[in-house]
Amino acid sequence: MMRNNKWKLIASSIAILAPVIFGLVFWNRLPESMNVHWGMNGEADGSASKAFAVFFIPCMLLAVHWFCIFFTAKDPKNKGQNKKVFSMVLWITPMISAFSSGLIYSMALGVDLRMESLMLVMMGSMFVLIGNYLPKCRQNHTIGIKIKWTLEDEENWNATHRMAGWVWVIGGLLLCFCIFLPALILPWVLIVLMAVLALIPTLYSYRFYKKQRKAGKTPTASTEESEEYTKKMRVPSIAVLIFVVLMLIGSAVICFTGNIEMIKGEDALTVKASYYEDLTVRYEDIDALEYRENFEFGSRAYGFGTPRLSMGTFENKELGKYTLYAYTDCKSCVLLKIDEKVLVLGCESAQDSRALYEALLELTETAQDSK
Repeated sequence: MMRNNKWKLIASSIAILAPVIFGLVFWNRLPESMNVHWGMNGEADGSASKAFAVFFIPCMLLAVHWFCIFFTAKDPKNKGQNKKVFSMVLWITPMISAFSSGLIYSMALGVDLRMESLMLVMMGSMFVLIGNYLPKCRQNHTIGIKIKWTLEDEENWNATHRMAGWVWVIGGLLLCFCIFLPALILPWVLIVLMAVLALIPTLYSYRFYKKQRKAGKTPTASTEESEEYTKKMRVPSIAVLIFVVLMLIGSAVICFTGNIEMIKGEDALTVKASYYEDLTVRYEDIDALEYRENFEFGSRAYGFGTPRLSMGTFENKELGKYTLYAYTDCKSCVLLKIDEKVLVLGCESAQDSRALYEALLELTETAQDSK
C-alpha cells in the first residue's frame, strides 16, 4: 500500500514540513517565545521557544504521520481498502500541521484571532470530513470503529459505519455551532458531545449484533482469519501499547513532578524551575517587595502549567500582565516590583514563602544601602 501511494506519501510529508519554510522566512519577525497552546476560553496557556515552534512541532507531526501510515499499511485487510479512505488518512496530519502552525505564526505576528472559535470550527470540520468517509471504509483493524462486534461481522461493520457517518457529520456541525455558546458551559458541552459520538455507534453495533443473534445469523469473519491476523499484528500491537504507556507515564511525571528552587546568592536571586526557563534578579534592581497570603493567579497568557507548577506570563485584574513562578496549590506569594514590572514568586508552603519574603527584604535593603 505504501509503495502504491509513495508519491502521495512524499507530497503529504512535504506539506507537513511546509510551515518550517514559512518560519525561516519570517524568523527575524517572530518573537523568541511563542504561544503554542490555548485553552477552551481562547487564552494562551502554553508557550515554547521559537526553534521549538518552527522546527519541532512540524517534525513531531511528521513522525506521527509516518507512525499512523506504517501501521495502517501493515494491516493485511487494508490492501483492498477504499482509495479515498486511505487518501483521507494521508492528508489529515498535513491539514493539522497547516492549521496549527498557521495559528501559532499568526498570533506571534500580532494577528488578532478568536482562537476558541477557530479550534471548534477545525474540530467540527474534521468530524464532518471523517463522517463522510466512514461509510466507504471497508472492514479492517486500524481505520474506523474497531470494536468487537464490527470486527467479527462485516455486515455489522457496514451497518455501523453507515449510521456513524451520519452521526459524526451531525456532531461536526454541532461542534461548529458551539462557537455561539458561553465559555463557562462550553467544556461540559464538548465532553458530552464527544461521549455521544463515541457511544451511539457502539450501542448501535451491539444492538445490531443482538438482533443478528436473535435471527440466528452467525458472524461472517472466520476464527482462523482472526487468529492469523492476531499473530501478524502481535509485534506492532505491543509496540503501540509500549508507546502509549510511555506517553502516559511521561505525562504523569511532568504533571506531578518538578520543583522551583530559589537560590539566594550574594548579589542576586536565581530562580531555577523544572521544565521552564530559569530567571535571575539582582537585589539592587528590586524597587518594592510585598507578601500576599491569598494571591489570585488569574489566567496564563503563556508559559507552563501543571497541577503542581504554574510558571510564565499571567494576567489578573489587579496587576494586568505579570511573571509568575509558583506552586499551583500554594497561594502565598512574594510580589517583586522591578522597573514597573511585577514578578510573583511562590514556594511550596506558606511558611516557605514567608521566609523567602523576609530573606529578600533583608538582602534588598542591604543592596540598596551599598549603592
